[in-house]
Amino acid sequence: MNQENTSLYLVPTPIGNLGDITLRSLEVLRQVDTILAEDTRKSGILLKHYGIQKPLASFHIFNEHKKLTGLMERLKSGETMALVTDAGTPGISDPGFLLARACLQEGIKLECLPGATAFVPALVKSGFPTDRFVFEGFLPHKKGKQTLLQAFAGEPRTVVVYESPHRLEKTLGQMLEILGEDRKVSISRELTKIHEETITGSLKEVAAHFQTHKVKGEVVIVIDGKRE
Repeated sequence: MNQENTSLYLVPTPIGNLGDITLRSLEVLRQVDTILAEDTRKSGILLKHYGIQKPLASFHIFNEHKKLTGLMERLKSGETMALVTDAGTPGISDPGFLLARACLQEGIKLECLPGATAFVPALVKSGFPTDRFVFEGFLPHKKGKQTLLQAFAGEPRTVVVYESPHRLEKTLGQMLEILGEDRKVSISRELTKIHEETITGSLKEVAAHFQTHKVKGEVVIVIDGKRE
């Protein structure tokens, strides 16, 4: 691995199965000076599993603004760092954007390694068109949610969103009202884990399924594009 002049690595971590981390990601984690983690306890489990002992520092959505200046000074001084989140690729609905932007503004070299991201397997498994799609991340909790769903009603491209399990039933109800009961959707949960599940069908069928089945784990919703 050529680490010359690279100060910050954005390192994807498994979204469930620990075996999904890449060899290159492990190599980087073993060689950097410090690992920035969204949750040091969760990342500590991954590092222990692979026998990696490196200083861990907390970096998450609630402290990233406060820590940014100090981290930039350390990177400028020559320290190398890897940023990991609880699961998936940093910056995709997770911390990472602010730090990456600051590095680019300051001329600090960064690299993003390829790896796990939840929406990709959910999108491919849906059977909906993948040549053109829209990724919206987590749906707003309240303000703006209705407006966004109304925009999906006429969207011809496949739409991918994240949702929390305790809000899924309500969200599906709102989608039924706005998108109509015949709109096709595919919902994946517990991706790469033992109880991985994907349910695909009309909104009416999928909503009925989750009214009688308990939902655990983060959820990816894939909405088929509006058909002419």
